[in-house]
Amino acid sequence: MPPATPILDDMKPSPTPNPAESASLRMALPYIGRRVTLTIDRPYGTPHPVHGFRYEANYGYVPGTLAPDGEELDAYLLGPTQPLDHAEGTCVGVIHRLDDDDDKLVVVPDGYHLTDTEILAAVAFQEPSGRHRLFRS
Repeated sequence: MPPATPILDDMKPSPTPNPAESASLRMALPYIGRRVTLTIDRPYGTPHPVHGFRYEANYGYVPGTLAPDGEELDAYLLGPTQPLDHAEGTCVGVIHRLDDDDDKLVVVPDGYHLTDTEILAAVAFQEPSGRHRLFRS
C-alpha cells in the first residue's frame, strides 16, 4: 500500500507530519484500507455530553485498542444517517488533529465512496477548519 497522503482541510497538499512525533497518527495510519468493527457510543443526531453540539455522524471507537489518550481509538462512521450502536466498514482515512494527539479513523460501510471534500464536510461539526489534516492512501 502506498504511504498515506495528507490533505489540508482546504484541499491543498500539506507537509507530511512525522508519524514519530504523533503516537496517535502512528497508531491510526495502518488502519487505512482495513476492515474494522466499531462500537458507536455517540450515535448520529445525539448531543455531545459536554460541548452541546450534535453529532452529524455516528461516532465511536475500535474495541480492544488503546490510543495515547488512554481510551480506545476513535472513529467516524460516515454514510449512514440513522443512529447506530455497532457497525463494520473499511477505514478510508485518518483525521490527524494538529492541536492534540487524538486522531480519528474515517470508516465507511461497504458501498460508500466519499471524496476528500465530502469527508471533510462530514466531520466539520467537530473538526474545525485549519486544525486537522486528512490522510488517505
